[in-house]
Amino acid sequence: MKRIIYSCISLGIILFAACKKEEQSYAYFKGNPVLTLKSSVTSAHFGDSLAFNVQVSDTEIPLSTVKVQLFYTDDKVQEVTIRTKENGEYSGKIYVPFYKNVPDGAATIKFVLQNISKKTTEQSFDINLSRPDYEYLSLITETGTLRMDKVGRNEYAITANLPYQVKGYIEAPKVGAQGNVLNFGWQNNTVEFGSTSPIPFSNSSSGVYTIRFNTLNYEASPFIVAYAVNGTVMNRVDDSNYRADINLTKDAEVVFDGIQDLTSWWIDSDFFTKTGGKLFFNALSGKYRITANFTNKYFIVEAMDGNNLATLKGDGTGAIWIIGTDIGKPSLAANEVGWNTDKALCLAPIGNKKYRITVVGGQTIKRDAINFKFFHQKGWGGEFTNAALSTTSDIVFVGSGGASGRDPGNLGLIAGKTFEEGRTYVFVVDLSLGNTQAVLTVTPQ
Repeated sequence: MKRIIYSCISLGIILFAACKKEEQSYAYFKGNPVLTLKSSVTSAHFGDSLAFNVQVSDTEIPLSTVKVQLFYTDDKVQEVTIRTKENGEYSGKIYVPFYKNVPDGAATIKFVLQNISKKTTEQSFDINLSRPDYEYLSLITETGTLRMDKVGRNEYAITANLPYQVKGYIEAPKVGAQGNVLNFGWQNNTVEFGSTSPIPFSNSSSGVYTIRFNTLNYEASPFIVAYAVNGTVMNRVDDSNYRADINLTKDAEVVFDGIQDLTSWWIDSDFFTKTGGKLFFNALSGKYRITANFTNKYFIVEAMDGNNLATLKGDGTGAIWIIGTDIGKPSLAANEVGWNTDKALCLAPIGNKKYRITVVGGQTIKRDAINFKFFHQKGWGGEFTNAALSTTSDIVFVGSGGASGRDPGNLGLIAGKTFEEGRTYVFVVDLSLGNTQAVLTVTPQ
């Protein structure tokens, strides 16, 4: 008898579960969602916020959402979702992306209505898209706004008396009721949509020239690298630095082109001698990297070995670098080296395994305290400790750690000694006896 009861109970559970499963399955994809587009979506411009209005209803099942999707060919490029709790009209906007090198053509806009049982209905429409035909663009600089007039399809330009550098972003005005103001700026060394970082337009000289921009392919001009050294174009590192790797000859003239205010630049006497308005190279002949730094208006000169910055070789040739505090070019106040290896100073190789750096008290070196060290490379690694470097200077000592007050190899000032304000001092590291018997001299001028 118990077996029969258990069997009946089991059968009841199975039947209940089966009915429940059937009921749950049956609850999906019910109803009759209906969608009617009430607005025109036949055309738009790239960059528009396209407005739409839809009538939605379902007489059987409550609604859930309406999704509006925009496709360029088969790629969905934009989607907007609106909650539809009740039957009725719903409005919204979908952004029409402004992409590079996408020509005028047809796109697809799709409306997908769904009720809470996940049943959907959808409608798709072709929409003609075109790039806005602007009358003009605005080049917005720190000093004002320049108007770039239309000179062709997607082409805009300004021809005017301009400085050799013009930095600004481009603004396209709103076109039509659904249009948006669009911006083009500088990102990753190219013009990008949506940026307001200044575009570094440049010409070989100030005067009348033309700045151009194309809203289809984002091509812009001019980007003439207006700077050269001995005829070698200096490549742009960033807005403030231009660089060239060139071979230089001792005592030969060094000619910089394109730097209009060169007479106001600080000239490093370790590498250049200025005579009669001309510059002559003042270090050992060889290959060097010259960086024109427009922020501090000076030339960073660094010795090279092939395509790399030079390091000290076992035979005493190559390069020596300074890393540490209380020294800096073109001035201590503007550009102290510190313990930032990117700012390491290269001593000028002057021949016979000797290396020189010239400083001025209170200007490029701190008058009453120093704490820097000589290194084998522009970075951490080989360095000159007190075991490898000595000096008989009556101004500077080589730290030995502990009571010396300086780590091994770090330079300090002898107690009671200072550098005189405005006086020049020449530091020379002599490796003629070998890299482990380096001798430092400090000579006041």
